[in-house]
Amino acid sequence: MAAPPPVIVVEDDPFPRLIQVVLDPATPQARRAAFAHFFAHEVPDFPAWCDRLRERLPRLYPAMVRLVSDEGALRAAARGARIIVVESLPIDSRAIGAAGGSLRVVQKYGTVLSNVDRDACRAAGVHVLTLRRRANIACAEHALAMMLALARKIPQTNGLVGIEQLRAAGFSPTQYDRAHTANANWARVTGTRTLYGKQLGIFGLGEIGRELALRAAAFGMRLAYTQRRALAPDEEARYGATFIGLDELLSTSDFVSIHLPATDATRGIIGARELARIKPGAILVNVSRPQLVDRTALLETMRAGRLGGFGLDPHYDAPGRPDDPLLAFDNAIVTPHLAAAPRFNSLEDFEELLLGVEQALGQAA
Repeated sequence: MAAPPPVIVVEDDPFPRLIQVVLDPATPQARRAAFAHFFAHEVPDFPAWCDRLRERLPRLYPAMVRLVSDEGALRAAARGARIIVVESLPIDSRAIGAAGGSLRVVQKYGTVLSNVDRDACRAAGVHVLTLRRRANIACAEHALAMMLALARKIPQTNGLVGIEQLRAAGFSPTQYDRAHTANANWARVTGTRTLYGKQLGIFGLGEIGRELALRAAAFGMRLAYTQRRALAPDEEARYGATFIGLDELLSTSDFVSIHLPATDATRGIIGARELARIKPGAILVNVSRPQLVDRTALLETMRAGRLGGFGLDPHYDAPGRPDDPLLAFDNAIVTPHLAAAPRFNSLEDFEELLLGVEQALGQAA
């Protein structure tokens, strides 16, 4: 008699739903079609990708996948589960106990284990796995790319290589006496800056914020961060970041990058008050959710010339309008929800995740 399919409880989120599509034959066809459409521009044959991965998962496929959206639902669905995959839902002794002794693997969809009681897992003989998400790395790279582009005035100067072009754009190009000086910046572009030696203030040193911190440190930036609670000293030392209050972070940072979840509590968390306290000329980047920055207050701040630049992904509207007032500022970069791209990031994330769970099940057998 064949063994019953493993029960896998998965925190319900648009990306982890891919686990259901890959592993659960009972997944509704509408969901399969939606995921195929989602990946089509980079993975034209998504069903074949799923089939190839299934062949490498003999312990996991086929499975019964239960999607849950809150802590209570997780405990209710945990009975008989061998695997639980979470991003933010808590895994504690109650969740482990609700599985009734069947649980073998807890997979964190990320690396920060603040929601997972590792001691309780260890006592129950449950493997705890983490995943350094490629999509988070891509978001950090996108934030850094925006910072670099705005600091170097690339949006304002791209393609301006002729005298008339530069003059039409408001610059005053010249030629220097090469017998005495170099000819660098003959376009006389003012206001460029470097990242080296500048302070980056990270609002939310979570998964993406930490990836950005690692990259900003390589550029020689000084790192400060703020959030509800400071990290442990050893974690702060790992990222070379100093915990300060929000007002101090805004008033002292040359660059500010926002990395918070979108909740009722964070909507408009950067509003008129906060934008009035930001260091004049600072560059503000938001690759989290646009609603974290109050739209009206942002436009007023941009019109007043208080910000040195603003980077946003995604835009407030999807799709947006070409006459959106934010697009009129030459020191604003707005991209159409590209930060986590390409799609291969998520596919490779879940391939690694599922293969890791498959291996852990083998070790637990």
